[in-house]
Amino acid sequence: MIQPTTPKQRKQLDHDLAILVKFVDIYCRRKHTTRQRQPFEFGLCDIKEIYGRELRLCPSCKKLLCHAITKRTHCPMDPKPACKHCPEHCYHPKYRQQIRKVMAYSGRHLVLTGRLDYLLHLLF
Repeated sequence: MIQPTTPKQRKQLDHDLAILVKFVDIYCRRKHTTRQRQPFEFGLCDIKEIYGRELRLCPSCKKLLCHAITKRTHCPMDPKPACKHCPEHCYHPKYRQQIRKVMAYSGRHLVLTGRLDYLLHLLF
């Protein structure tokens, strides 16, 4: 993992990873109800520390989150733009399409349940 050089960069990375984890978790729990979920562990970061609890995902969401975490932790852009505004898209096209679906679904869910701060994140 590319280590953040300042506490501000570390905080931003942890914030971005927490949002990724939360969005994928919401999507998996609500869309993949019949799939078997297993505990998610990833060597680049401590998910339980970032998310605050254990994460259980189905295999397809696990692959997507692994790809997303890898891309976010290795992002060469400084300052980091929102991926939708980035001049260089680093996600594989298959995962880019999937993460768009996850973000749209989970973002809508959070806004409808009263989390307006996520609406601001989605828009900007």
